[in-house]
Amino acid sequence: MPLDASSLVHELLRDHADSPAPDFLSAAIARTGRVAMVSSFGADSAVLLHMVAQIDRNLPVLFIDTLALFPETVTYQRSLAAHLGLLNVQTITPDRAELFSQDTDGLLHRSDTERCCSLRKAKPLERALQGYDAWITGRKRYQAATRSDLERAELEQGTGRIRLNPLVNWATPEIGAYLGTQDLPRHPLIARGYPSIGCQPCTSRVLTGEDPRAGRWRGTEKTECGIHFIGDVSQSEKKADAA
Repeated sequence: MPLDASSLVHELLRDHADSPAPDFLSAAIARTGRVAMVSSFGADSAVLLHMVAQIDRNLPVLFIDTLALFPETVTYQRSLAAHLGLLNVQTITPDRAELFSQDTDGLLHRSDTERCCSLRKAKPLERALQGYDAWITGRKRYQAATRSDLERAELEQGTGRIRLNPLVNWATPEIGAYLGTQDLPRHPLIARGYPSIGCQPCTSRVLTGEDPRAGRWRGTEKTECGIHFIGDVSQSEKKADAA
């Protein structure tokens, strides 16, 4: 990378504080070295995937298949990738040996959601991101209190890798408008009451008036799967203390 990561984050935030999301994304991809997008192919994912496809259809897109996803998500991933012409979607899965030894019956989520998410999501992604200088996420400030202070570009303290959050200032109106303007396919579960979609065992329908993420890990205090704390030592320690 031509600049050290910290200086590059500073410059991206300075030079593109008010840039439209696609412009920020294009500049960030051009300047951050080896970069990948990480996508769940969930409810809002089509927006950022479309932006990436307009810039570089060969950009690596890492899709984490936890082996506990809704079948509709797996089908949507394939159809949306084809629709957008994405040429480098890489499916990331948990280590089979670890899965067999730690979640033999597939019920770990009932007793230890943190460990389950680590096994099926965080660890596989951490392995997949090795060698990349930066990764693109679809996180937005409105989604949760834990995301309220996000910046468009962040430096991972543990790895020196850059996290890019082009849609950090977007909310439901902007997302809906973009999906409609670009005529993008919607995840089929949205129409069935799932505005936020994760693994099937830990995602339930959201009732009218509830927070869009209320169906994620319902009945617990958990709000994040943990993949966005990868590489951030301070945040990882906070999660461990809270668990």
